[in-house]
Amino acid sequence: MLAWSDLPERRLAEGGPLAALLARLVPAGARVLLAGPHDPALLARLAHAAVTCLLRSHPDGVVLADRGARVVVGGPAGLPDDEQWDVVVAAAGLDAVESVEGHRLGWDGVLARLVTAVAPGGTLLLRVDNPLGVHRLVAVSPWYVDRSDRAWSVGGVLDAGRPANPAQARARLASAGLRPEAGFAAYPDPDAPTVLVAADELDRRATSGLFDAMLHGACAGDPGATVLQDPARLAVDALHAGLGSALAPGWLLLAHRPAGVATDDRAPAQPGAVTADAGPDSAAVSGAVAGGPVDSGTVAGGRADLPVALVQTGPPGVGVVEVHAGADGWRWWAGGATPRSEAAPFASREVAHRDVAALHGPVPEGRLLRTLLLDACLRRDLHTLRHLLRGYATWLAAQADADGRLAGATALAGTDNVVVVGDEFAVLDPSWQATAPLELDVALARSLWRFAAALLTGGYAHPWASTLDVAGLTVVLGGVAGRDLSRATVAAAVEAEAAITAALRGLDAEGRVRLADELRAVSPTDPPAGPRSYQQLREAWLRQREEMTRLSALLKWTEELLTSRERALRRADATINLLSGSLSYRVGRLAITPARLAKRGARAAKRRATAALNQRRPDQEQQ
Repeated sequence: MLAWSDLPERRLAEGGPLAALLARLVPAGARVLLAGPHDPALLARLAHAAVTCLLRSHPDGVVLADRGARVVVGGPAGLPDDEQWDVVVAAAGLDAVESVEGHRLGWDGVLARLVTAVAPGGTLLLRVDNPLGVHRLVAVSPWYVDRSDRAWSVGGVLDAGRPANPAQARARLASAGLRPEAGFAAYPDPDAPTVLVAADELDRRATSGLFDAMLHGACAGDPGATVLQDPARLAVDALHAGLGSALAPGWLLLAHRPAGVATDDRAPAQPGAVTADAGPDSAAVSGAVAGGPVDSGTVAGGRADLPVALVQTGPPGVGVVEVHAGADGWRWWAGGATPRSEAAPFASREVAHRDVAALHGPVPEGRLLRTLLLDACLRRDLHTLRHLLRGYATWLAAQADADGRLAGATALAGTDNVVVVGDEFAVLDPSWQATAPLELDVALARSLWRFAAALLTGGYAHPWASTLDVAGLTVVLGGVAGRDLSRATVAAAVEAEAAITAALRGLDAEGRVRLADELRAVSPTDPPAGPRSYQQLREAWLRQREEMTRLSALLKWTEELLTSRERALRRADATINLLSGSLSYRVGRLAITPARLAKRGARAAKRRATAALNQRRPDQEQQ
C-alpha cells in the first residue's frame, strides 16, 4: 500500500501505559514483533529488545525504519514462514495488519498467521475493540458511517467473523493453540489508552475509589470534543454496576504458547525483498532476532509481576504510574516517572506541583468522597451529608499546623482525591501537592466550591434551594460541615483554585488570567467543564430557560409594582392640586400664616436669648 498511512494520530508521551506494559512483558534480548501500526515511541521503550515491525503501509515503514527498527512491509504475507518471535504485539488490532492488496485472510486468518509467529514459550498481546464501548455509546456519529482511510474495515456486532467480547476472543485464542491469560481494559480510547486496568479486578472491585478516580479522570476528555453524553459519568456508573470491563472501549489480552515444540531448526531471517533496511543498526537487530529463543521462564516471570493498573495523568513528562498487588494490598509504583526538578526561585515558584516520586507505599482503600456526596445529594440524605462533610472538615483541621494552615498533599485533598472507609479519611494520590501552605478555611472552601460547581453545572438533584449560586451553595456546604465560610473566603478559594489549576496545567500568565475569569463566572446555568455533551447542554439550556422564566416573572412583577405606585402618585398629585385651589384651603392658609410667622419669631427670640446667656456666663466666671 504505497499511498496509505496507519500510524496513530493521537500519541502519548513516551508511549503511555502500553509502552510501560510492554517494558514489563519484554525481557532483555527478546525478539519482538510489532504487528500493525504502533506509536513510534514504543521503539524507544523496547530498545533492550530486537524489534521487527510488520506493516502494510510503505510510508509508515519508511518512518519506522528511520527509528532503527527492522521493518517488514506487506502484511501477514510478508512474514517469513521460518521465523518466530518471543513476543508478538498486535496492540493496534488485527484489521490494521492485513493489507487490502492480495488475498484476504480475515480476522481468524490473520490471528492464525500471528500465532504461528509466536515461538514456543512466547507471548501474544492482542487488542480487541469493543463494539459497545463507552467511546461508541457517547459518539456523535455512529460507527457505521466512518469513511476515513483507516476505517476501510469497520468492525461491529454485525460481523460474526471477529470477536465482540473478551470471552469470544479467548475462545478463538484457545482454539488457535494459545493459552489465554491476563486481560486489561483500556480507557478512554483504544488507539491511545491512558488507563489500563486488569479486567478481573475492575469487575471485582466495583466500589474502588482508585478505579473511580482513574476512569473519571481518563474519560473527562478533551474540552473541545462533542459527545452525546458525559463519558466520565457513564464510565463511573458502569464501574459501580460491575460493567467496568464490559463497557471498556477496548481490551488487551495476553496469551501464552506452551513450550512444547522444538524450535532449533528455525532458519535465520532473510531480509531480501520483504525486509526494509533499517539503518546502521539493522544488522545487529537482525542478528538478535535470528538468535536463540528467550527462556520461557523469564517471560513468564515478567508476566507474573504485571501491575493491576497503569495510568498516565497530570502534566506532560510525569510518566506512567502503576499499581501492583502485594501481600498487604495494592501499592503504588512510580519507578518510571520523571523525578521532579528543583524548585524555582521564590518569585517564580508555582503554588502547586505534581511530584510522582511521592507515590510510594500502599494505596488507601475505600470509596471516593465525591461519589458518596453525590449519592447522598441525589437521595436528599442530609444526615449522611452532614456526617461526611463534618468528618471531612474535622480530618482537614487535624492535619493543619498551629497557625491553621495546610501544606503538601492535604492542602489539595479535594473530594475527588479523598477516599473514605467508615469514619476514616485518606488522600488517594499524594503526588498532587501544594508548594505554599493554604489556610484551612480557604482549602476547605476550594474543595467545596469544586464540588458545588460540579453539582450545579452537572444538573444533579440536591436538597437545597434551586436559586443558590455556586458561591452560595459553597457557603451552605461549609455550614453543613460545621465551618462558617463567608463569600469573601469563597472568593479567595476561587482565586486559589485558578492559581493551582494553572500551575498543574502549566499555563502561562495569559492562560492563568483567562482561567481565573472563567472560574469566577461559573454559574448554575452553565454546562459542566469537559466535553460538550448534548445531554448536558440540553440540561443547561433547560436551567437557563427556567432562570429566564423566573427573571421574566420578576421583571413583570416589578413593572406592575412600579405602575401601581406611579398611579398612586398621580392620584395623590391630583388630589393635592384639587385641594390647593379650593376656598377652604385658601381660608385655612390665611389663618395659619400668622401663627406660622409668630412661631418663627418665637424661635428666633429664643435663639437670641440663649446666645446672650451663653455669653454672660464666661464673664461671671472671670469675676
